[in-house]
Amino acid sequence: MSEKKRIVVGITGASGSIYAVNLIKKLQEYPMIEVHGVLSPWAKENLKLETDTTLEELVKLMDFYYSAKDLGAKIASGSFLTDGMIIVPASMKTIAGIACGFSDNLIGRAADVTLKEQRKLVIVPRETPLNIIHLENMTKLAKMGVQIIPPIPAFYNQPQTIQDLVDHQTMKLLDALNIRNDFQSRWEGNTCQ
Repeated sequence: MSEKKRIVVGITGASGSIYAVNLIKKLQEYPMIEVHGVLSPWAKENLKLETDTTLEELVKLMDFYYSAKDLGAKIASGSFLTDGMIIVPASMKTIAGIACGFSDNLIGRAADVTLKEQRKLVIVPRETPLNIIHLENMTKLAKMGVQIIPPIPAFYNQPQTIQDLVDHQTMKLLDALNIRNDFQSRWEGNTCQ
């Protein structure tokens, strides 16, 4: 296996591209991490709508970039060893596909491979309100060991900007991937007096 930690990042068309961009930027700060990225067609559209980052700029931050249509890509095979996958943001369509084993694109196939190989899979669902189908699909995935980390802001660290909120979410995602980080303040707990 590669000496680098291989992380697959799937980006779907749900709102929240800023979370994916921030995560990939932070991952590039770790020279021992290799980012394998794939965007759905709607993820590319949301990237244009929601951020100032171009697709070309985002791809340059990845070590490897794959077309969502390329079901023959390395990350579509369990024999290609990875250390985990994160889907950020995760659309309800993608979550439903993964929960049902329906791999109609590379994001779904890579997630299916991650599950079958019993590797770490993290999803960042971006939808509200949630209906019973959404909840049942996420419950099914949680029972399979998928970690579900919706972008819910924390206020104990007194965020001052949207970037503070996004950074806090990225901290949680890096924690889930067992990547030590300290760019965000953490809850220190109360002290006895």
